[in-house]
Amino acid sequence: MTSREPGPVLLLRLAGPLQSWGDRSAYNRRETRPEPTKSGVIGLLAAAAGRPREANLDDLAGLDLGIRIDRPGSLLRDYHTVSDYRGRPLPSAAVTAKGRQKPTSPAKHTHITQRYYLQDAVFLAAVTGPEPLVTALDHALRHPAFPLALGRRSCTPAQPMNLGLRTGTLEEALREAPWQAPRRIIKRWGREHGNADRIDLPATLDDPTGEDVRDDVPVSFAPKNRAYTTRHVRHTYLSAPTGLIPDPTAPPPANGGHDPFALLGW
Repeated sequence: MTSREPGPVLLLRLAGPLQSWGDRSAYNRRETRPEPTKSGVIGLLAAAAGRPREANLDDLAGLDLGIRIDRPGSLLRDYHTVSDYRGRPLPSAAVTAKGRQKPTSPAKHTHITQRYYLQDAVFLAAVTGPEPLVTALDHALRHPAFPLALGRRSCTPAQPMNLGLRTGTLEEALREAPWQAPRRIIKRWGREHGNADRIDLPATLDDPTGEDVRDDVPVSFAPKNRAYTTRHVRHTYLSAPTGLIPDPTAPPPANGGHDPFALLGW
């Protein structure tokens, strides 16, 4: 992680019926990453703080981010066809000198669009940085200025979302926060694992020495001047509390307790 002095860590539970965290996709095909992007989380924080799209993002982009995958969810493809109800050809992306969209050539009467979402996913996001900024964001999330969304405007978050401030490092906060999966999933997992009190969950953490590079740090959200830069991350597993009371009489789980399907609820 960065060498800055440790500040408070703000924990966010990102859950809802649908989420979509795009990075490179555009136009008629909008994909989603399997976990929240930094641009998506910063956009959510900026909306809570009431910042316009043209606002400077340097302070928010400088926050360290960690994402723990408590439930990966499943992928949904939303398929649409778009046409003009008057039967006219659809406009193209090109515009005239006066800023009007040109008609498609040859004439095209139907567009096919595809949008991808994560269904029933649950993530634990942690951000840390200077104490005044993180404390202000904690307050803003409790009294948001603009509606909040999980990547896209149509993806509203479930409550509770703001889990408050923690002390220590970002990784420690993610490791000690209870597993946020639905209770029925936790109970089912517990029956198969002797009610073990901890579970290993995948996580992605900002790290200047990380080997993976993500192009999702926003420089500007201005509609006509969107820009992004890169960050380094590392991937790991964190042992998190399940909230279960271990059963000392239960036999040891098969495969050393590793169950690749547990988080899916299978």
